[in-house]
Amino acid sequence: MQKITDKIAALPTGFNYFSLEFFPPRTQTGFSNLQSRLERMSSALRPLFVNVTWGAGGSTSSRSLELAEICQRQLGLTTCLHLTCTNMKRKIVDDALEEAKALGVRNILALRGDPPRDEEYRLEDEDVGGEEDSNSDFTWAIDLVRYIRKVHKDYFCIGVAGYPEGHADQSHPTDQSPLHDLPYLIDKTKAGADFIMTQLFYDLDAYTKYEKMLREHESGVFATIPIIPGLMPLQSYDILIRTTKLAHAKVPEELLHRLQRVKGDDEAVKQVGVEAMSEIIDGIREVKQKGPRGFHFYTLNLEKAVSSLLERCDLIPPDPNDSAIEEDPLLTNGHTTRDRTVSSTSSSAVAQLTLDSHRSSSASRPLIPLPNSNPLSREMTWDDYPNGRFGDARSPAFNPPLTYSPTSLTVSPAQALNLWGTPTTNVEITQLFKSHLSGSSPKQLPWSESATLSPETKLITKELTALTQEKGYWTIASQPAIDGLPSTHAIHGWGPPGGFVFQKAFVEFFILTPTFTANLLPHLDTLHKQGEISYYAGNSRGQFLSSETKDAVHAVTWGSFAGKEIATATMVEEVSFRAWVEEAFGIWGEWARCVGEAGKRGEDGRARESRGFLRGLSGEVWLVNVIGHGYRERGRLWEILMQG
Repeated sequence: MQKITDKIAALPTGFNYFSLEFFPPRTQTGFSNLQSRLERMSSALRPLFVNVTWGAGGSTSSRSLELAEICQRQLGLTTCLHLTCTNMKRKIVDDALEEAKALGVRNILALRGDPPRDEEYRLEDEDVGGEEDSNSDFTWAIDLVRYIRKVHKDYFCIGVAGYPEGHADQSHPTDQSPLHDLPYLIDKTKAGADFIMTQLFYDLDAYTKYEKMLREHESGVFATIPIIPGLMPLQSYDILIRTTKLAHAKVPEELLHRLQRVKGDDEAVKQVGVEAMSEIIDGIREVKQKGPRGFHFYTLNLEKAVSSLLERCDLIPPDPNDSAIEEDPLLTNGHTTRDRTVSSTSSSAVAQLTLDSHRSSSASRPLIPLPNSNPLSREMTWDDYPNGRFGDARSPAFNPPLTYSPTSLTVSPAQALNLWGTPTTNVEITQLFKSHLSGSSPKQLPWSESATLSPETKLITKELTALTQEKGYWTIASQPAIDGLPSTHAIHGWGPPGGFVFQKAFVEFFILTPTFTANLLPHLDTLHKQGEISYYAGNSRGQFLSSETKDAVHAVTWGSFAGKEIATATMVEEVSFRAWVEEAFGIWGEWARCVGEAGKRGEDGRARESRGFLRGLSGEVWLVNVIGHGYRERGRLWEILMQG
């Protein structure tokens, strides 16, 4: 039960250490599989400590504490629990800190999280159901630091966030500067922070200037405090672009150019990423400082890229006694990870991870596991194709949260108002979707991950527009069918060169309940009996309908590559769809709250009407995903859906 600062102080001058960050998986199977992954990584990589993330407003509090218990108690890893203060009642904070103490967790990373939601969007005199102000105690991270110090004295080692490129609340900041943030970081440090952990970055020059600014500051508060740079190993080009956009982090042109040449091949992206990140690490090592030098890695619950990077940079400590494994009396009964550690004389950390899991040598997960095969062999591709919510729901890395927001709305209230206005009728909603598909404003919808239509979507906008205009289906995700195109294809290609890729068409959309139950559902059941489609449907009330069995898994994007088994990049299944239903309907609620921005512009009446309409509408629609099985018939899915 050690403090991070005590462990750092015990290291020799010039020693390099590292820490790893994990988030609580969204599915129970993913949670169980993460525990196995943590066991392998803790014994093979031996981090000094690990971080466990916490959703804004305590949205993942129970799962975060459960994961912290696994790390601290079961695995004996020195654990740092994230704690966000925005939208947090004091009781939630008190309960979390007391639970952390009971678990033996003595390290807290105090964060603000996202800007205040209810208070930011609230209309004048709006009834909030008698709830107390969620930010009456904690508005800024410094409030949380002060509170922890006041209540718990020096029991906890407290970390705070640093931003090498400046912090920004908005998606398009106008004043993002480390100098702007500096007074706040000084105050947080003086209030009792013990170490600084930075936001992710890829600009080495920005980081070295930032650290120099802090170390040489006239206040002297940063002279000796541990400053730990945060680094995210590259997993895929799409994840990099989305993450850096949300974090407002710059990708240097030279790195971007290197990645764009291989962006369709995730394996090549990882290789370029390891090279680029090792260059950043070497550059940071050249910056002289007193005491040990640390590095923090945002893993996204993935192990391959970070393991390769740690090995390449020689960051893995050779002696197991230098790891985060603690001699804790809580571990005297039963086995600890020491009992299962592969000999540290193994030549490769990646080899240790493979040996520990008894994995197959395959680089890709087959669509159907071989008879009597070890189910752990499937894990090899969880790191190969991390594909957000369309990835494997059994993966610990399924649909990682890339911000501390409890939903996926990635724009500010002002931007939301400018993009989507204050709709009050179904006709206006339909027009928003039609306009988006036409390529005009809005450039993105509340459920969009990017501000532009994908090249694939542009190929089927005619079909999607017809579904929207003639059927009233508000489409939010889709892809066309393709049959054996080269893996280097400019639009559809992915994976290493020399392969062939395939896709089943699918479409996901919101639909009004009367239309769904009276017209679409009977049509879908008929199509399913004919072997044409499979479907999943859910609503905000927790109702769920499907043509499939509970354990059915549909590969909708797959590829064939030389020397490898069939690789699945995109899939649809019940557990992942159910998780997405909850998130998707949460976005309706976020949109409804954002229209409160109109009240600030003198449109209070319109804002109230729109908010009530959007909240009511979210309870009157179903979210439906339809998969067309005829991937050799490019237009078949759209044809049969228009017939219903």
